[in-house]
Amino acid sequence: MKYKTNPVFPKNFFWGASSAAWQVEGATLEGGRTQAIIDLNSQTKKPFTDNSIAADHYHHYKEDVALMKECGFTSYRFSFSWSRIIPQKGVINPEGIAFYNNLIDELVGAGITPIVTLYHYDMPCWVDELYGGWHNRAIIDEFDFYCRTCFENFGDRVKYWLSINEQNMQIVYGDWLGVSKGCTDWFKEKWDINHIMNLCHAKAVIACHEMVEGGKIGPVPGYVPIYPKSCKPEDQIAAMNAEELTQKIWDDLYYFGEYNGFVKSYWREHDITPDIREGDMELIKQAKIDFFAINCYRSDVGMAPDNTYLQEIGLNKYGRKGEFVYTNIPGEYALDRNKYVETTDWDWHIDGTCMRYTMRYMWDHYHLPMVITEAGFGAHEDLDENGEIHDDYRIDYLRDYIYNLGLAISDGVEVMGFNPWSFTDLLSTGNGMAKRYGLVFVNTTDDELRDLKRYKKDSFYWYQKLIKSNGQEWGKDMSDWKDFNRTSEIASDLKAKGVKD
Repeated sequence: MKYKTNPVFPKNFFWGASSAAWQVEGATLEGGRTQAIIDLNSQTKKPFTDNSIAADHYHHYKEDVALMKECGFTSYRFSFSWSRIIPQKGVINPEGIAFYNNLIDELVGAGITPIVTLYHYDMPCWVDELYGGWHNRAIIDEFDFYCRTCFENFGDRVKYWLSINEQNMQIVYGDWLGVSKGCTDWFKEKWDINHIMNLCHAKAVIACHEMVEGGKIGPVPGYVPIYPKSCKPEDQIAAMNAEELTQKIWDDLYYFGEYNGFVKSYWREHDITPDIREGDMELIKQAKIDFFAINCYRSDVGMAPDNTYLQEIGLNKYGRKGEFVYTNIPGEYALDRNKYVETTDWDWHIDGTCMRYTMRYMWDHYHLPMVITEAGFGAHEDLDENGEIHDDYRIDYLRDYIYNLGLAISDGVEVMGFNPWSFTDLLSTGNGMAKRYGLVFVNTTDDELRDLKRYKKDSFYWYQKLIKSNGQEWGKDMSDWKDFNRTSEIASDLKAKGVKD
């Protein structure tokens, strides 16, 4: 498929990048911050480094914002650390407030719109110690207090807010992310935790609309579109099951304010009775979101499962191709490698078309504006002998995904901005500094704390030109789409080699 003209991005489109406090800030015990559960979890991910230093953004934020301005950013999506703002029950930390005030002022002064995530995996240890984390409904009021503290102190300058990052992924991959801590039957108990998270999300939405003049807020689902492996009807249904059980039931709740028929049926079939109390659904119904923020890195392939065994996902830890283990859930779905697209070293499908698919899917279902808050290419990288990083693979990835985002806009989807993961290198969830996503290299490794100096990669300069042109300067001739439609190229190569569908 070829397109003779480039897609046109809206005026005032947000071009930027993303990060999360626990992955970029470091300074985990400085400035009055207390520890978060994710700090302790990151210490168990040996041989990778923990988040005590990460990219040391806490001490380099002025330099980092200056680099964002140089690149031409008009937005920056980042998160607040709950335990930096509320280090213990009922206590507001003035040093934490000051740090985020300074960061926000630096961004606004550079012409960069802050987009702030309230919760990105980093529950304070004191919450866990007092209440057992997400298991206890008492966390709802604590989260509400934290959110209202943020809106009160920063809402005059921050108008775009995100409630909970990838709630769906925290439930689907609860063991990996530590959310299942303390559960005796995660299969059933995760739905109680999920319900409490939904109530926290609702509290954040309601408080934002009450307290932030002109404030807008939305959730951040992690979206991995699932294509059927074949046109067999059972593969189609399995792909739909995978969509429901990994993302759609969450999105339906956010938008419609109620649990959909699929998940209610699923609960009945598995004798699951979440603790939904009087008034809960009325509260959730009040929480009218303004937009969806979308994290979309890759696609997957769904097919009918083998009902003789259970296989949970086996994530590729070290970036050695072929070590990813695909899910098989008896009676529901299985996932598999898509032979028509390439993969990263961590076996993530590289599929720009999934961005267009995701935008179309979400628009058709919910008809709300969207902003991309994560998409990116993780790679093993280090400086060459000239102190440079030549990351053509990341440029190709971003070009393909942004182009498909533009096609979705041409299809009629309302998109506010593109904020890929990440601006600087930072700590990858479960993969330390070994898996780098940044436009800017941070000089440190899992094994060696270097000088933390920032180096602009080739992708930084490419993105700078793209932003300046508002998505029109691609660095190659975009009139010939075959250069970037890797799916069709790979399919042709496979056909030539005699590989059949």
